[in-house]
Amino acid sequence: MLGWRDCGGQVPGLHEHRDARIVVGVGMSAVNTLTDFARATGIHAFMNTAYGWPAMESLHFVGLSLLMGTVGLFDLRMLGLFKSMPVAALHRLVPWGVAGYILNVCTGALFFVSDTAQYLYNPAFQLKVLCMLIAGVNMIVFYTTTAATVKALPVETSTPLHAKIIAAISLLAWSGVITFGRLITFYRPPEHWCFWC
Repeated sequence: MLGWRDCGGQVPGLHEHRDARIVVGVGMSAVNTLTDFARATGIHAFMNTAYGWPAMESLHFVGLSLLMGTVGLFDLRMLGLFKSMPVAALHRLVPWGVAGYILNVCTGALFFVSDTAQYLYNPAFQLKVLCMLIAGVNMIVFYTTTAATVKALPVETSTPLHAKIIAAISLLAWSGVITFGRLITFYRPPEHWCFWC
């Protein structure tokens, strides 16, 4: 299969419209810039060794486990499970989830710059990023509107409805991140297949 580099940057059939040329041109510029960065810094070489990608993938799953094991448990408590556990005590575990998220961002960035075109044009990756944005906005809403009330709740007390909604959105968004992240490796479309890229 011919890639965009084999066609001299020209994607057959896609360049018939001026707007498509602009979008693809910007995308190609980003791909080239990130690919050049990965090669210049040695990231590309490291990730393409026998141990580079598997080691980063393992760390990525450790980060994901920390994130879901803490934030997921906190969300389940807000949904009404484990009422014997104080919300404030569970919330003290959230920094471990934040550490897991930071680990995932770092390892994910290594994946992304090592094979930018594969990720940039992959709908599974695009949906994963969308779910991460939803989770991020949801977290901001939680900490600006609900966190203080929920953390002050005594044991065996149900959380308010709006806290349950926030928790459900959080669990769904992070489940989407996991699902779409896994689909990235199974669904590898040809570069520039999508009309919005």
